[in-house]
This record gives sequence, structure tokens and C-alpha cells, in this order.
Amino acid sequence: MENQKRLIAINDISGFGKCSLTVALPIISAAGIETVCMPTAVLSTHTGGFEGFTYRDLTEDMPRIADHWKTIDINPSAIYSGFLGSFDQIDIVKKFADDFKSDSCIFIADPCMADHGKLYSVFNDSFAKEMASLCAKADIILPNITEACFMVNEEFIDGVHTEEYIKSLLNRLLDMGAQNVILTGVSFKEDELGAACMGQDRCPHYYFEKRLEGAYHGTGDVFASSFCGAILNGFSLHDAMAIAVKYVCDCIKRTKTMDRPIKYGVDFERGIPFYIKELGLI
Repeated sequence: MENQKRLIAINDISGFGKCSLTVALPIISAAGIETVCMPTAVLSTHTGGFEGFTYRDLTEDMPRIADHWKTIDINPSAIYSGFLGSFDQIDIVKKFADDFKSDSCIFIADPCMADHGKLYSVFNDSFAKEMASLCAKADIILPNITEACFMVNEEFIDGVHTEEYIKSLLNRLLDMGAQNVILTGVSFKEDELGAACMGQDRCPHYYFEKRLEGAYHGTGDVFASSFCGAILNGFSLHDAMAIAVKYVCDCIKRTKTMDRPIKYGVDFERGIPFYIKELGLI
């Protein structure tokens, strides 16, 4: 039997709210991938809509974790980085990628730093430029349109997009250095929403589902995690993207029927059978 693939997930742990590592660990594991975690911080909840949350920064621990892993031949099939809270953490992940990446290991970077046309309150334009330099080292990057615009210094356009605008963003992200791009939040019609991808052939591909109203916390992490699981199961860039879009929509549809605050996150857990069926594992 083929050896099990191993992914290293670099992200924070928000104890409540269904995001970051509390999403990545169960979803990627459900895809049959051994998921090794490097926590960047530990919070009692995520920061979107909660007050009084606790925060423990783990920046100093990250290089120590990496140094220990060097001694045990951890040999990952993939490295996946998500939310990074500082310039120091970006530098640490750059070095980590240099140290652990190989011909048999891909680096997937999700530049979690912005949405809805604005950077998160803790970041500035300088941070976006530094994140762009990290993404330039990646085999696959997963920005939303806002993050893409900040990294390539392009005007953010909300709502329905032209294909010319999306192609321009994809090409500029590839010009930045990334080998493959998945761009989320793409829409060519009022009633659809999805994603676009482009590789070194510079040929764009798209996948859309019916637009679901509302902004649900953690869906970016669900998308990225389910994409990682699909790509490591041998799916193409486009097919892995399509599976991730479908799974996110499945989670939102179920969550919309529940009487609970949006900030509590989406019901991805009960959609895991749907996801692994899309992967052909059941």
C-alpha cells in the first residue's frame, strides 16, 4: 500500500468559532491525509465579532518546532500556511518552506489578511507586500479577490466582474512568482459565485455555484482545507477547486437553516460525508 501523505498546516488555533486549525485538522484528516500542526497562536475564539478573547502568541515557538522536526525526518508531502499574525511569522514560514520543501512536497499558501475590499484591522499595506513575497515562493496560492488586489496593487471591484478583470488578476499573481493561482470570490453573473484558477499555461478555468446570500465566518478556511485534501488525493487544480467550492456551498446551505449567530461558523462537520464522497473515498 502507498505510504500515507503528510501535510504540515501552519495556522492559529481559535478554540471556538470554527476556523484556522480547528477546521483544517478535521477536514484534511477526513481526506485521508496525515495532518501535522504548527500553531502560530492560541486564541479562545476568533476575532470576528467576539470581544474579550484571549491571545497567546507562539512566534518564538515556531522555529523551535521546526528545528525539532528536522531531527525526525518528517518528510511532508505538502506545507499549507494560513493566517500569519506578524512580519516575523512570515519570515519564519519563508525559512520553513526553504528548509522542508522538496521535489515531492508542494507549498500551498493562503494569504489570509483581507476581505470585502479591506485589510483586516491588524494589517497594513506593508504587510500585504510581505505576504506577496511569501506567496511568490508557493506552488499554489489561494487568495480571495481583495487579497489579490492588495498583493498586486490593483483596484478592488466588488460584485460582478468582467472576465478581463479576473484574467488580469490571475496573470499578475503568476507574474509575482506563484506557480498556480486559485482566486476565490469570482462572479460573472448576479446569481453565481465561485472561483477561478490558472497555471503556467496561462489558461483560466472557472467553477461556479448558485450565490448564497450572507457572509459566513470561516468559509475561507473550509475552502482552503478541502482544496488541500483534494489536491493531495490527486485531483487536478480545477477539479480540486470545484470540490472545495461545492463543499463550502453545502456547509453554508446547512448553516442557513440553523438558528445561531453567523460568527459561530459554518456546519462543516456534518458535511464531511459529502466531501469525502466528492473525493471518491466512500
